[in-house]
Amino acid sequence: MSTRGALRLGILISGRGSNMATIAQQCRAGRLGAEVALVISDQPAAAGLETARGLGLATRAIPWPGAARRSEFEREAAAALDAAGVELIVLAGFMRILSGPFVTARAGRILNIHPSLLPKFPGLHTHRRVLEAGERSHGATVHYVTPELDGGPRLLQSRIAVRAGESEESLSARVQATEHIIYPKVIGWRAEGRLQWREERPWLDGAPLLTPVVEEFDA
Repeated sequence: MSTRGALRLGILISGRGSNMATIAQQCRAGRLGAEVALVISDQPAAAGLETARGLGLATRAIPWPGAARRSEFEREAAAALDAAGVELIVLAGFMRILSGPFVTARAGRILNIHPSLLPKFPGLHTHRRVLEAGERSHGATVHYVTPELDGGPRLLQSRIAVRAGESEESLSARVQATEHIIYPKVIGWRAEGRLQWREERPWLDGAPLLTPVVEEFDA
């Protein structure tokens, strides 16, 4: 499935890896100009590792030793990513916080997707918090990773209307469906050279990206 000149991705997961699988399938179909070089999980029993193997992807389990010793995880992960020739790190349901030095050394080379319209609702339990706050819209955000949690430059957002009487489960499923569209799209921008990191900020199509692109979904 390798393509000459394809952008080499390293995907970090902690659970089922649904975004990872979608990205891998898009790569295999030749839609992104990228290939998944390695999938790493901090959870050896993560279902996403088996999914990745079923897709013919190289995998690596690196157990998380605890926040106080995350440097051990980062050293092993960095060595594995470098050995695989990874050019872009993609966090896809990776439930750990990487250190400032790790992130800063890879500025403009780590993406994440967060299930809210950042800067609203960083952190966990976003769907529940959106419903409790009575928000009328919700979505997901693809952003560059910086040392600030969920605070990096926002690139692309999906937006859906919150339905009356909606449950947390249905809202989560609707947002995740949009994630499977916008995350591969941003990776495609990067693979095509449309998205660049210059002057410590993202540029899209030759101009600084000062506010995220927003796509409306009736999902």
